[in-house]
Amino acid sequence: MAQSLIQIAQSLKDANKKVNLIYAFNGTGKTRLSREFKELIAPKESVEEIQDESSLRILYYNAFTEDLFHWDNDLDADVDRKLTIKPNGFTDLALSFLKDQGQDGNIVSNFQHYTSQSITPRFSEDFLEVTFSMERGGDDSLENIKISKGEESNFIWCVFFSLLEQVIEILNIAEPEERSTPAFNNLEYIFIDDPVSSLDDTHLIELAVNIAELIKSSTSELKFVITTHNPLFYNVLFNEFNRVRSIKKMLLEKMNDGTFSMSEQSSDSPFSYHLFLLSELEKAVLPNGNIQKYHFNFLRNLLEKTSTFLGYNKWEELLPQESREAYYKRIINLSSHSKHNGEEISIVDENDKRVLRFLVQEIKRIYSFKSTIAPNVIEQNGTV
Repeated sequence: MAQSLIQIAQSLKDANKKVNLIYAFNGTGKTRLSREFKELIAPKESVEEIQDESSLRILYYNAFTEDLFHWDNDLDADVDRKLTIKPNGFTDLALSFLKDQGQDGNIVSNFQHYTSQSITPRFSEDFLEVTFSMERGGDDSLENIKISKGEESNFIWCVFFSLLEQVIEILNIAEPEERSTPAFNNLEYIFIDDPVSSLDDTHLIELAVNIAELIKSSTSELKFVITTHNPLFYNVLFNEFNRVRSIKKMLLEKMNDGTFSMSEQSSDSPFSYHLFLLSELEKAVLPNGNIQKYHFNFLRNLLEKTSTFLGYNKWEELLPQESREAYYKRIINLSSHSKHNGEEISIVDENDKRVLRFLVQEIKRIYSFKSTIAPNVIEQNGTV
């Protein structure tokens, strides 16, 4: 059923689940959903201007969280580079709390674990500035270095994760008067949108396991929403939460008319990314489907994953032998300069559409893929 993001946010709230795990392609609207959900739980004025220390109702990590951290590159002297933190209701509360709890060491430890032991962050006394140094052995070190965008994202996540660890530990104390602070007594939700996408697969799996274990350790009424575009991260979380009773596992899709669809995954197996891609391709090549340029990205991705599974050295080896080189060049041409998300709109000529329809049918036939489209949909729309 087509819905707005506001309606989907309301459905997440109404579900009243311990964990809502959501997969969506990049560009679908995950970050906007996190904002709509935040506004639903705590309108802007109550978050930006916290009236008292126990009024916080939601903590969220998304692109807006990262925007609170920005670089002062000291363009004049080019020596005193530092990451500065914009004061607002969230950072004032979070950083003051982390400082009081002596969590700078924990943040540094987490950051170095996921990046490099040689890079050391150092907080200023007021916790509003961070400098980074690189240890190169002995007395030879580099001070006030500029770290990469991926390392910066990792650092910001480690700040949030360290806060999350402390929050869960505090709220696990059943009696509010026995907690070390009342600041989180009314906290209801944690919303996590795509943490640290720059990690390699090994660290991404470890991060997913750590997040899952931390959430499973929560014994309070705190609820969690996690959204991601990364199939590996989603699948690991899916498996880790498999024994959590109060959980919804969902797929968020953006429709052609700008509305959204949220479908619940009822099976006990994690969703297979290549089958999701096939499903999207099958819907696109229906007689009433809407083929866009990004569908050639989906086809290429499907071929890459299938060739890896079957042991082929090159994904183009899976294409029909007749005109294989021509098909390969066409897919490369149409997929190389486009985004991997559902928001890209570009004109595809009729000949290219015919090629996509043919290749989807042939790949399904040659490699015995079962249709992911319900039979009644095929009957209504014609053969896929």
